[in-house]
Amino acid sequence: MVVGDISRAIRRVDAVSKCKGTVKYVSDYSFGDCLWGRLVRSSIPRGRILAIHLPPMPDGYRFVTYKDLPEGGHNYLHMIATDWKCFAENEVRYVGETIGIMVGPDKDTVENLRQQIKIDYEEQTPAVTIDEGLACKGGAFVNDDNIHCRLSLKVGDVDEAFRKAAKVVTETIETGFQEHIYLETNGACCIPEDDHYVIYASSQCPFYISKSISPLLNLTPDKVVVRHTTTGGAFGGKEHFPDVVCGPLLVAAYVMKKGVKMIFDREEDIENSVKRHPSKVTFKTALDKDGNILGMDSVVCYNVGGYLSSSFVVLQRGCFHVTGCYSFPSIRSVGLGVATNTFPSCAFRGFGAPQTIFAVETHLCHIAEMLGIDPLEYKSRYFIKQGDTTSTNGKIVERVMIPEMLEQVKKASDYDRKSKAYKWGSGRGIGISFYNHGGAFTGNGEQAIIKARCQLHKFANGDVEILCSQTEMGQGFHTILPKIAAYVLGIPIEKVIFRNPDTSRVPDSGPTAASRSTMIVGELVERAANLMKPRYDKEEDFTVETHYEHPEGYPWDQNTFQGYAYLGYGWGVCAVEVEVDPCTAEITTKGIWSSHDCGHPIDEKIVHGQVNGGVLQGLGWGSTEVMQNTDGHFKQTSMSDYIIPTSMDFPKQGVYLVDNPYPWGPFGAKGMGELVFNGSAAAYIDAVSRAIGKRINRIPLPTEEVMNYMLHGTDLRSEIEEVR
Repeated sequence: MVVGDISRAIRRVDAVSKCKGTVKYVSDYSFGDCLWGRLVRSSIPRGRILAIHLPPMPDGYRFVTYKDLPEGGHNYLHMIATDWKCFAENEVRYVGETIGIMVGPDKDTVENLRQQIKIDYEEQTPAVTIDEGLACKGGAFVNDDNIHCRLSLKVGDVDEAFRKAAKVVTETIETGFQEHIYLETNGACCIPEDDHYVIYASSQCPFYISKSISPLLNLTPDKVVVRHTTTGGAFGGKEHFPDVVCGPLLVAAYVMKKGVKMIFDREEDIENSVKRHPSKVTFKTALDKDGNILGMDSVVCYNVGGYLSSSFVVLQRGCFHVTGCYSFPSIRSVGLGVATNTFPSCAFRGFGAPQTIFAVETHLCHIAEMLGIDPLEYKSRYFIKQGDTTSTNGKIVERVMIPEMLEQVKKASDYDRKSKAYKWGSGRGIGISFYNHGGAFTGNGEQAIIKARCQLHKFANGDVEILCSQTEMGQGFHTILPKIAAYVLGIPIEKVIFRNPDTSRVPDSGPTAASRSTMIVGELVERAANLMKPRYDKEEDFTVETHYEHPEGYPWDQNTFQGYAYLGYGWGVCAVEVEVDPCTAEITTKGIWSSHDCGHPIDEKIVHGQVNGGVLQGLGWGSTEVMQNTDGHFKQTSMSDYIIPTSMDFPKQGVYLVDNPYPWGPFGAKGMGELVFNGSAAAYIDAVSRAIGKRINRIPLPTEEVMNYMLHGTDLRSEIEEVR
């Protein structure tokens, strides 16, 4: 039974089964007379398909393409937008675009046949980088300007700020691709059953799959049942991408009248899956004669790739977070989602916010250093507070505990002493960053789009089952929801059942994404348990249901992006200390300290796990995780050349929390799974920059780049380019 404060840690519900290896992942399932599928993909980044040459096909083998869609079938995947084709038809937009699926009973034979398929192309000039996309290199292939999506925000009178400015500085901050490297690669199986199809998939959002792929066969979503299998990590990479995997499987199962299974190997998964959006953020900042910020103008460009996927929503969140944890007198931001001939980018932990938070943190450091001021002292002038105006002209609803978190981190890291003792360029440096993350879907997304529902069912034996569409992917959700229900009902957690969702038997509570699962669906479970509690001992078998209810008085206009984008934010402070070898440029990280506000934690041990993993993942993004794309091809395609950090690369972290209950979350909890990624890269780069005495404006930062900055970089105290 859960007793005492709900934040007290308990053993995770799935801990023993995962340690024993008895949990079944999608590759562990045996589906009897099931065929194997392998995707045939484009080998060029841009061009027209002239001809496809097939080898002789043995009995029982088939190459399935868009031509096999039934009458009325729709060759598009219905994501947030409907532009990503299930199968390429006449053109290809990126290396790895699905052209068809080779299907048959023997896995090795399927692969041999796949390798024998030859495709003739008329190659066209690709646009790979953001700059090439903006320049429409090779001609525009999306709209007439290669812009998938755009938006703009404005607070205050920016033009007046620039008229009054004593100095205007411009700077561009860039970030690169990042690969998810989840433990379990992508995989799924589609099986025909009577008048419907059943999908078994490693995924985050089961209802997304059924809604996205059912139009391929002109079916209603209920005719594509998704049975979620235990998922070994996702980080956003299995939010929309399973649609791309499952669509061809559905068509193949329709054609072959049999089940079809497909499991990616690691190289295939890295080379042919979505990534974090590369970004290029250009600031123009107006300063008065004392160096105070009067206004900030920014252009936020994200490399979207060949199709839009979720990128407009990612771009929105990026622009909404471009001011980070700060309040400036006036701001203006233009966001551009740029079409390129690269594999489409999609969701990744932080969902657009890390790029702009890194950018604004780094830009403020550079302004401070140019002025000869410690970055912490400069940033603290602009900390946002409860009641202040946000980048969308809403207000900060909650108490902002940055001062309290800062004191925790300063004390633990000895920041004040070290920042003075470590002279710029001395080889030692300590950096600090501030970051936030808006919880749940932006604006009116929860009430107007998601409309989450959740059920609790009580059985005669006293067991209670949670029925919702949230998925466990390693983050501990199979423990969090049962813990909430058990705590409210006063029953042992062993009496609470929470199975992997099946879309034919659970209500749609929305995706497992956007740091919404605990604060939104957890609250639905808490309310449902409170409804059940007075009936629990009186009735043997019954169900209660709750629906999302948005608090009144916090308006949002989705057309203008004005109002309360988020009612609750997670907040974070991170400090990183480094030492740089002056001969080899190798970096040793000496310390990592962070404090986070995630409301009132449901389980402190799970929260600590999220902090340790998220901070480390952010440090990898900022340092070793180089993912280059040359002429449309990813150069790093294995874990031997795409380097993620291990526990040996960074020291033990100092992890701290503040208690700041969120009034609309279960027991005061807020979202925090994405928050913990958002700030560590900025703190790391701040530390390295101080250690080598050079201004760093792009990540990742592998050792060879550190050496390049040491030899050829711009000194911290030098002027940032002035534009009048």
